Amino acid sequence: MPLVEKVEHIYEPNPLACGQAVLAMLSGLDVNEIFDLVKTEKETTLKDMKMALLKLEILYKNERVEVKNKGELPRVAILSLETPKCWHWSLFFDDKFYDPEYGVLTDFPPSNRRYFWEITG
Repeated sequence: MPLVEKVEHIYEPNPLACGQAVLAMLSGLDVNEIFDLVKTEKETTLKDMKMALLKLEILYKNERVEVKNKGELPRVAILSLETPKCWHWSLFFDDKFYDPEYGVLTDFPPSNRRYFWEITG
């Protein structure tokens, strides 16, 4: 499955499904299809995310990179953010943040520590 050309924002269907929403936005699949793929409607681990990317045939660099400023991000990246409540998945695509909890943003969602994995295709 190729990477989408244009992201359609998806809010997380429940407070624990941010990873599934990110994968749905990135692939163009419905969140329910992603639930079936990762076999959970709850939190997704890094292992779950990488397995799903592999199954979706979405290529990524297998290197976690810490990021402080938006300008350091590649064109497309999956973000792991330490928010005030928990660790949270988000998507950066073409200079915008597509966040399953906060919506479409021009800067990072509220977070203390930030990491990304570059999506390459």
